[in-house]
Amino acid sequence: MTLPEAPSPDGLRAHYTRFLSRDRALLTGHSHQAWPDAARDGLVASFDDAALHIDDKWGRAFEAAAAVRDAVARRVGGSARDVALAGNTHELVARFLSALPLAAKRHVVTTAGEFHSIHRQLRRLAEEGVAVTFVDPHPATTLAARLADAIRSDTAAVLTSTVLFETSERVHGTRGLIDAAHAKGAAVLLDAYHAFNVVPIDPAETAGAFVTGGGYKYAQWGEGVCFLRVPTGCALRPVYTGWFADFAHLSDRRTDAPVSYGSDGADRFAGSTYDPASHYRARAVVHFFDAQGLTVPALRDVSLRQTERIFEGLARAGWSAATPRDPSLRGGFVSVRVDNVSELVEAMRGDAVYVDARGALVRLGPAPYVTDDEIDRAVASFVRHARRP
Repeated sequence: MTLPEAPSPDGLRAHYTRFLSRDRALLTGHSHQAWPDAARDGLVASFDDAALHIDDKWGRAFEAAAAVRDAVARRVGGSARDVALAGNTHELVARFLSALPLAAKRHVVTTAGEFHSIHRQLRRLAEEGVAVTFVDPHPATTLAARLADAIRSDTAAVLTSTVLFETSERVHGTRGLIDAAHAKGAAVLLDAYHAFNVVPIDPAETAGAFVTGGGYKYAQWGEGVCFLRVPTGCALRPVYTGWFADFAHLSDRRTDAPVSYGSDGADRFAGSTYDPASHYRARAVVHFFDAQGLTVPALRDVSLRQTERIFEGLARAGWSAATPRDPSLRGGFVSVRVDNVSELVEAMRGDAVYVDARGALVRLGPAPYVTDDEIDRAVASFVRHARRP
């Protein structure tokens, strides 16, 4: 099948009338991207199915979920049957952690640069006696190797991002890390949220690892659409388990036998009743992206060109970024350290330029519908209001 050529930002904007009807430059591409109008159609469809079918809507809801699983598998590798869904990544990470043999292997390795959904949970586990090694994420170019070096005989798992959420640095070398962990009996979970749908994910580099992420950012799927790709053949038994984890046998007679799980590895990490509207919305956006030729390689090309334009504008004003300029080392946004982060975000908002921040870092996140003029306007606003650290 020949895919259509990805449209220019100007060509896309007619499909985002609800979000782009105001005179504002949305450089929130790594936080909350605009939703295409198709997303609204998906939400309406979820309502209409509920109104028509009442409690029988779930057959149609499961079709929407299946479409989301397929879209995830096409982007991260593996089979759609290996993809578990949940409303947020924390729920999935918590199930993963609950399945580890922490009574026997009391050590976990991670980075000090993980997003809160992992960092907070592991800090809390450390309070309960689990030994957690927090590896400095910098330099990111050696992070995978340093994580591998921290693995011990009692290590149950390694958790790391593939793109660091503060600085947009890519983490290479996951294949070697996974192999090193498996050699010592440790599982690996890769947080690909900050790469999903903007940085190509090589299935060969992640095979055998759990991969989690979601559609809130670069996929434009909105809230409530997160995933965990489970390694084929996984036999782990999460303690934190929902009744969807063995959906096919719900009507069986209850016994004192051990809790059973579904036949697919992803079934083991399933939850319980959820709001299906998020999957309707995501499916509609997936179809829109496919129709527009917004493949991951096409989106990556757009992102690299846009982030390079940001780098050029910053450099002309004498600013350097915390994000590496080398295209092979950077994700989908540009992060800059400033001395007045909260004041700066509000001042830029006064210029009708929307950005987001983490700590002392302001993140300039383009998106496929953002024009060059908007990028230039955002950089000019940043330069006008930012104070150097």
